[in-house]
Amino acid sequence: MSTSPWRREASRLESITQARTGLTQDLQGRERRYFTAMLIRTACVVLMALTWAHWPAIAIGALIGSVVIPYAAVVAAQAGWRQQRGTRAP
Repeated sequence: MSTSPWRREASRLESITQARTGLTQDLQGRERRYFTAMLIRTACVVLMALTWAHWPAIAIGALIGSVVIPYAAVVAAQAGWRQQRGTRAP
């Protein structure tokens, strides 16, 4: 064990890069991701309507996408804040 004055024996400080993003910023990011997913869903519905008569396989793929995307968007939007939660300070 060194007794050098240059060596600090105090507890480690937390880095600012480990801090959570603010709730407002997190909410804006989740809203942006959800809005983007809904735009993609709208494109799937339009693609389905345009290709139903000529290419049914593409239309069915777009239909499946338009059904699955809202569920995935909600799950992804709600998972953001929970992943960043740390321990509560007493």
